[in-house]
Amino acid sequence: MSHQPPLFDEPGAPVPPRESPAGTDPSGHRARLRQRLLDGGAEALGDHEVIELLLMQAVPRRDMKPLARTLIQRFGSLAGVLQTDARTLAAHPGMGEASAAALRIVTVAATRMARQQVREAPVIGSWQALIDYLTIDMAHLTVERVRVLYLNARNMLILDDLVGEGSIDEAAIHPREVIRRALDLGATALILVHNHPSGSPQPSRADIDITNRIAEAGRLLGVSVHDHLVIGREGHVSLKAKGLI
Repeated sequence: MSHQPPLFDEPGAPVPPRESPAGTDPSGHRARLRQRLLDGGAEALGDHEVIELLLMQAVPRRDMKPLARTLIQRFGSLAGVLQTDARTLAAHPGMGEASAAALRIVTVAATRMARQQVREAPVIGSWQALIDYLTIDMAHLTVERVRVLYLNARNMLILDDLVGEGSIDEAAIHPREVIRRALDLGATALILVHNHPSGSPQPSRADIDITNRIAEAGRLLGVSVHDHLVIGREGHVSLKAKGLI
């Protein structure tokens, strides 16, 4: 007798009635979802339906609608679900590693596409592409991360460097080390980036102070600080645009 894969990822979860030996969908629900996506494009499906359709790829015989709705309810939005780390997704009731991977691969693909756009053009001339990339990658993180984007004389990205985790102060990011790294890379400018897990991108006094320390260190050695971007679920803030640099 051939071995049949489990219908649920979660150990001990109840097994619903089988749809058919071939795993077809007698109600036609899955087929209708796929057709709506193909016919209608990006806005054809609701957020929970996008999650549902993704989960269907990992679990061939199971009604995924209830699980999709609980994920949206717990993590707040489609973006919140897709940007949740894999371990947290896998531990959610009714999920598992296969289902978590089906969701996480979307963010991996989106991040790589956005990053490629940033690398192919001068950063200053493709600002929205940079914001899109950083938002996909950082807006829903549950820990604070500090990054430095090092640019050459044409404002092309040389290196996207994760320099630390935690509050943005001199314990996480050292002005002299940032500028020394720029000189080692041959960078003439840089952009500081960090996220606020609270959701609000409004800069703190520490954000402003460390930015100005790095800018002052850079001025002495010919390295410009173009901006400091704070990313949050509620949007982003440019310290330069607010006149804080």
